[in-house]
Amino acid sequence: MMNQYMRELEQDPFDPDEFVERMVRRSMQESRLKDDQFDPEMIHDIFTQAIQDLKVLQERQERKCARLEQAVQEEEKLYGAKLSEIMDQHLHCVGVFSSLDERMSRCGGRALNVGEKLGAARAPRARAAAARDLLSHLTHFLSPGPVIVDLFSDPNKLNEAADVIQKLHTIAQELPPEKFEIAKKKIEAKYDEIERTLIDEFGKAQNQGNMVKMKEIANIMTNFKGYSQCIDAYIETSQMNALLGKDIFSAVLPLCKKNYNIICNVFPNPDQVMSKFVLNIFHLKLQKYIQTKLADKNDVEKYLKNLYDMYNSTQRVCDELVNASFVSADSNSSTGDLRREALVNGALAGANDGYAAMEARRLKAILSNDLNSYYAEKQHVKKQIQGGGFQELRRDLQAVIGTRANINIAQIENYGGETFLSEQLVQKMLNDAKTSFLRCKTLCTPNELPHTAMTLLEVVTQHLLIEHVDYALDLGLQSIPIAEGKSPPQIYFFDTVKQANVIVRMFEEHFQESILPCISSSSKQTECLHKKTAIMDQLESKLDAGLERAISAIVSWVKLHLQTEQKKTDFKPEGDIDTIASPACLAVVSYLNSVMDKIHDGLEDDNRNSISLELAVRLHRVIYEHLHNFQFNSAGAMIAICDVKEYRSAVCGRGSRAAPAPAHGLFDALHALCNLLLVKPENLHQVCEGETLAEFDHSILLSFIQLRADYKSHKLSTFLKGLS
Repeated sequence: MMNQYMRELEQDPFDPDEFVERMVRRSMQESRLKDDQFDPEMIHDIFTQAIQDLKVLQERQERKCARLEQAVQEEEKLYGAKLSEIMDQHLHCVGVFSSLDERMSRCGGRALNVGEKLGAARAPRARAAAARDLLSHLTHFLSPGPVIVDLFSDPNKLNEAADVIQKLHTIAQELPPEKFEIAKKKIEAKYDEIERTLIDEFGKAQNQGNMVKMKEIANIMTNFKGYSQCIDAYIETSQMNALLGKDIFSAVLPLCKKNYNIICNVFPNPDQVMSKFVLNIFHLKLQKYIQTKLADKNDVEKYLKNLYDMYNSTQRVCDELVNASFVSADSNSSTGDLRREALVNGALAGANDGYAAMEARRLKAILSNDLNSYYAEKQHVKKQIQGGGFQELRRDLQAVIGTRANINIAQIENYGGETFLSEQLVQKMLNDAKTSFLRCKTLCTPNELPHTAMTLLEVVTQHLLIEHVDYALDLGLQSIPIAEGKSPPQIYFFDTVKQANVIVRMFEEHFQESILPCISSSSKQTECLHKKTAIMDQLESKLDAGLERAISAIVSWVKLHLQTEQKKTDFKPEGDIDTIASPACLAVVSYLNSVMDKIHDGLEDDNRNSISLELAVRLHRVIYEHLHNFQFNSAGAMIAICDVKEYRSAVCGRGSRAAPAPAHGLFDALHALCNLLLVKPENLHQVCEGETLAEFDHSILLSFIQLRADYKSHKLSTFLKGLS
C-alpha cells in the first residue's frame, strides 16, 4: 500500500482533493455490504490506517531529505576548493600571457622596422631593374630596322608585352621629336598593333564566354587609349542579334539585366559601361527601329498612330529601366546624362518634329470627311446662308406680300422635318478629337502643349459647332414657316433645339475631359475659354431667335385662324344647342396640343418653363383680343367659357407638363371675365367686386360686360354705376 501511496503522491501535478476522493472510493468498495449498504467502522479503520501509513511515509521522506542535504553540502565544499585552485591557475596564466604579448609587440615592431628598411632598400633596386628592362626594350626600338623581340612576337606573352609597350608609349611622349622621331613611330605602331590584338582577343573571349580572360584584358586595356573601343566592341557584340524581333521594346530590359551581371564581373568601371550600353540601345537600335516604322508619312493617320505607339513603348521601356535602377528619372542622379528624358529624345531623334501641324491637318481632314459623308448620306448640298437684319426684313416683307396676294413667295423649305443634326456623327467627331488631344498631351512638350491644344480646339469648334451645329441652326431658322394660310405651321425647330442642347452638352463634357487638362495653368486658358464662350453665345443667340420666331409663327397662325374661322353665330346661336367648344377653338387646341408636346419633348427645365410661359402670355393676349370682336348671348357665353377651358388645358397643361403658375393665373382671370357674360344683371355688381375680379381695372370689366347681347336691352349700365 505504501508503494501505491508513493505513486499517487509523485504525480505532477498532485491534487490532494482527488487523492482523498480516490481513497473514499476504495474504502467504499471494501466496506460494501448487501443491499448497497456499507460498514462505517470499516471505513474509519481504513482511513486511520491510511493516516498512519502517510505519517510513516512522511518520516521516511524527511530522513531521506536530510541525507541528501548533507551529501550536497559535502560536494559544495569539494567544488569550492577546486574552483579556488582553478582561479589561482587562471591568474598565473593571465600574467604569463601579458608577458608574452609584450615580447611579441617588441618583436613585431622590430620586424616591421626591418621590413621597412628592406623595402626602402629594395624599391630603388626594383625601379632600377624595371628602368633597365625598359631601356633594354627601348634600345630595340632605337636600333635601325624592324623590332624583332620574343616578347612582342610571342602570343602567350601578350599581357606582358602590353604592359611594356604601354610604359614605353608613355616614355616616348617625353622624348624630343628631333632625335627620336623614328623610335617614337615604331613605338606608336607597336602600341596600336598590341592594342588591336587585345581588342581582338577580348572579342574572342566574349564569344567563348570566358569572363576571366575578358576581365584580365579589360584591366590591361584601362591604361590604353583604345579602352573605349574595347567597350564598344563588347556592346556591339552583345547587342548584335538581341534586338531583332517585331517588338524589340520588350527585349530591352532582359538584355540589360543579362549584360549587367557580365559588365560588373568584367569591367573595372561597370556603371559607366552600363550607361554606354543603355545609350547605345536607345540612340542606335531603338532610334533605327523607330525611324523605319515612321519612314512613310504619306498615310498621316497611320504615321501618327505609329508615332504615339513608339513614344508610349519608349516611355514604358524607360519606366522599366528606372525601376531596375539602370536609368534615372531625375537630373540630379549620379548617372549623369543617362536620364529618362534624354533617352526618350534620343530614341525618337526628332520624330515628333512638325507633329502639331500634322495632327491639326489630320483632325481637320477627318472631321471634314465625317461632315461630307453625313451630308452626302442625307443627299444635302450645303448652302451659303446669309444672316443679319436685312435678311430678316426681306423675309418679313415676303410674308406680308404673300399673305395679301395669297401666294407663297417666301419659298420656305422645311426639309421634311430633317434637323441636319446627328448625335452619332458628333460622337464620332469627338472620339476622333479625343484621340488627337490624347496624342497631343503625350507627344508635346509642356511649352508646346497649350498652343497645340488651342489649334486643335479651333479645328473642333469650326467643324463641330460652326459647320455642323451653327449651320443646322441657320437651316432651322430658315425653315420656320410664316403663318399665311389655313394649314397650321409645322414647327420642327423644337427638335433642332433638343438635339443642339444634347450636342452642346457632349462638347462641354469633351472640353472638360480632354481639352481643359491640356491648357490648364497656362496663358492660353483664358483665351480658350473666351473663344468657347463667344461661340456658345452665338449658338444661344440663334436658338433664342429661332424660339422667338417659332412662337411668333404659332401665335400668328392662331390669331389668323380665329379671325377667319370663328363665326359670330358661334357665340350668338339661335335656339337650343349643345354647350361645347366652338369648331375654331377645337382646331386651335388640337394644334396647340401638338405644339406643347414638341416643346416639352425638345426643351428642358428653365428653357421649357420660359417658352411655355411666353407662349401662354401671347396666346392669352390673342384670345383676349379675339373675344372682344364678338357679342355673346347666354348660350354663346357658355361656349366662350368652354373655349377658354380648352385653351387653358392646351396651353397650361397639368401635372409634370404644367406651365408656370403665372400662365394659369392669366387663363383663370380670362375665365372669370367670361363669367361676366353669363351672370344675371342684378348680380353683376357683386361679381365684379368679388375676390377674383376685384383687382382688375374697371375699364376691363366694363369692356367685357359691353360684349353681352342684352347690354342695351336690359340697360345694364344702370347696374354698373358704382364701377364707373
